[in-house]
Amino acid sequence: IGTGLAARPIAATDVFCVAYPDHWLSGRQQGNTASRDQAIDASIPRSLPTGVLHPRRVLQQIVAGVRDYGNRMGIPTLNGAVWFHDDYIGNPLVYCGCIGVMPRDMISGDARPGDRIIAVGGRTGRDGIHGATFSSAELTDTHADEFSHAVQIGNPVTEKKMLDAIIEARDTPGEDGRCLYSAITDCGAGGFSSAVGEMGEKLGAEVHLEKAPLKYAGLSPTEIWISEAQERMVLAVPSNNVDALAAICAKHNVEMCDLGHFGTSDRDLILNYQGTEVGRMPMQFLHEGIPQSVREATFDTKSHQPIEPTTSTPPNISDALVALLSHPNIASKHWIIQQYDHEVQGNSVVKPLVGTHSQGPSDAAVILPVEGSTRGLAIGNGLATGFSDDPYLMTLAAIDECVRNMVCTGADPQRIAILDNFCWPSCKKPENLGSLVRAAEACYDGAKAYRTPFISGKDSLNNQFTTEDGRTIQIPPTLLISGMGIVEDVRRCVTMDAKQAGNMLVVVGETHDTLRGSHFEMLYGASDDPLPQVDLKQGPALALAVHQAITAGLVCSAHDCSDGGLLVAAAEMAFSGGLGVSLDLSKVPGEGDTCTRAFSETPSRYLLELNMEHWAQFQVVFHDLPHAVIGEFNNTTNMVVAGANIPLDALRNAWRSPLDW
Repeated sequence: IGTGLAARPIAATDVFCVAYPDHWLSGRQQGNTASRDQAIDASIPRSLPTGVLHPRRVLQQIVAGVRDYGNRMGIPTLNGAVWFHDDYIGNPLVYCGCIGVMPRDMISGDARPGDRIIAVGGRTGRDGIHGATFSSAELTDTHADEFSHAVQIGNPVTEKKMLDAIIEARDTPGEDGRCLYSAITDCGAGGFSSAVGEMGEKLGAEVHLEKAPLKYAGLSPTEIWISEAQERMVLAVPSNNVDALAAICAKHNVEMCDLGHFGTSDRDLILNYQGTEVGRMPMQFLHEGIPQSVREATFDTKSHQPIEPTTSTPPNISDALVALLSHPNIASKHWIIQQYDHEVQGNSVVKPLVGTHSQGPSDAAVILPVEGSTRGLAIGNGLATGFSDDPYLMTLAAIDECVRNMVCTGADPQRIAILDNFCWPSCKKPENLGSLVRAAEACYDGAKAYRTPFISGKDSLNNQFTTEDGRTIQIPPTLLISGMGIVEDVRRCVTMDAKQAGNMLVVVGETHDTLRGSHFEMLYGASDDPLPQVDLKQGPALALAVHQAITAGLVCSAHDCSDGGLLVAAAEMAFSGGLGVSLDLSKVPGEGDTCTRAFSETPSRYLLELNMEHWAQFQVVFHDLPHAVIGEFNNTTNMVVAGANIPLDALRNAWRSPLDW
């Protein structure tokens, strides 16, 4: 709502990073303090650190919060993911995103001298005071009590009414023929202080704090100024348009108040409270006066320690496949998805669950932003935390995965924009800051290679928890890449579920001879192989070729090979479409033994379903790129691979049951 001159929200996304839910003892109860590498084994109990909530409760309540806000505003939640790692126990990560649409001529606005400072929406309270500083602080076992006031209390009904009023004001011409306001921003971190401070950077501003409507009496001027209470927006409104805006707000039952004006003689920020000046600061000092800090950064590429095996004997292919499908990172998130309305507004084209019984994991979502048009918007994510030993390679893999997810549904890889969300442990440590620098360098290199501009982003750089006994639990370096891409014609969209018996299963891309960073390594351990790398020439070329094949109508279904590897992706395609499949892993382009070809998580690979009549035309598109026919879909109820005959029901049940809460 605060972008440009206000966008109308059309879709929401959510990605959660939490500790594994099933092997923690609650409260102060003590158990076997096994290593984190063994924590995937749910039979090993671990004590829950004092001052944190149980990860199962955390996840359930996060999901409830997303459900009870976005959907009540009429916004579909249609894309997301969950990543489990025990080092999120004290610092769970919650990424909530929103996509909006606006007229092209409304993409920017600036406050003008004399504009009134108008606040609309919710009232100001003590909730949210120090929310930004709290979220940026290192957490300890006492923070839940000390900073409970820092959490804002949301009200989606108030937000929806405010949205409706703002969109009407945006679309109503004022006396000068433009919209009723010159600029708009939200009261996020810092509340009025950042909203007014940012909007008035070039002009100065004079504010009368006592005019802000309060939730209750007793707030000091400082509390009014920095509260981060929700559902509040600040608008710069020409004086002649204030009455028209007030009429619209009254129509939608939305409170508004006049806090002052933009433009002061010395470009100062002036704060008044009940006739007394309580603050004055030059805008130049506020924006430019603080010296930049200089810190040391180091990075050691040899820091990886191979994960110890949790089993004494290597698994066979079928047992490993079932175990991987049951891994919480890979397993079905239908328990979460089905709590959300992902079809409200009626514009969802590709939904989170696809297939014959809506039981397949869609790679990305596609929505129709503009009524009457067939041009769609694909929305996807990339998260490669398993590669966090080298944040450069992790970042490139996340960008590559994000692009692949959207391309698999029909997005044009030449028309994709992305954004970054960095969550890192304390960057006061040179090694942590060094890993952040590595990730930032990869953002630049990846954006240039894939021609995907970064259009937004956010960071949180102090994510660690100090326990009662003084131990510090750092989260793994975590970078979420989110993307939006143009689908020129949604009638060309494809989904990941297999469509027809007799069709070929084709792999695109090469498999590297390594299991490093994979979910197979998480379960069974692996040798100290190098991490797989994204080829910054071949990766973009493969994405473009897959898009060309989809646009030409050659592809019946498409699925990216990421978490779990090629065999997991093939199983998901088969049971989602209700078709059997037979595979020959020896035909997979690349190196490695059967296990590596099955479960490596090498980036830039796709599985495509093709009708035989399109094979010749397909080969023309991929004539100089790695690809091979590795299997065929059939009317049986089994997956046949490496001498194993595995019932689809067993694979589907393994995938659906772990998070079937």
